[in-house]
Amino acid sequence: MQVEVTSQALAAMRAAAAAAHPREACGLLLGEGAQITEAHETANVHPSPETHFEIDPQALIDAHRAARAGGPQVVGYFHSHPQGEAKPSATDRACAAKDGRIWAILAGDDIAFWQDGEQGFVALPLCLIDG
Repeated sequence: MQVEVTSQALAAMRAAAAAAHPREACGLLLGEGAQITEAHETANVHPSPETHFEIDPQALIDAHRAARAGGPQVVGYFHSHPQGEAKPSATDRACAAKDGRIWAILAGDDIAFWQDGEQGFVALPLCLIDG
């Protein structure tokens, strides 16, 4: 699978990571299938946001409600690793739902996309699209 991402969604993720630094940013990836058209920053409600993330549950509920009403689908999540690499950490692997969703991980100027599946995370190639 290849991930298609709009330049606006990439810019939103990068802005969220920069604004949250040195804490982890997090948010929702919206679109359809493997196409990400929007990235919405959410509050990181984890008690240790310098090293962990937890998406605000109400933001996730609201996004799923909007999707049921005809809005874009929640296709995945993004978060940043202010002190790490753009790949799933041991904590990410332990906490992942293995539900097939897409994860975008930012570290500095790097961004990588992963699919969270039954066998763990698989790297996904990226195609930038206009949108």
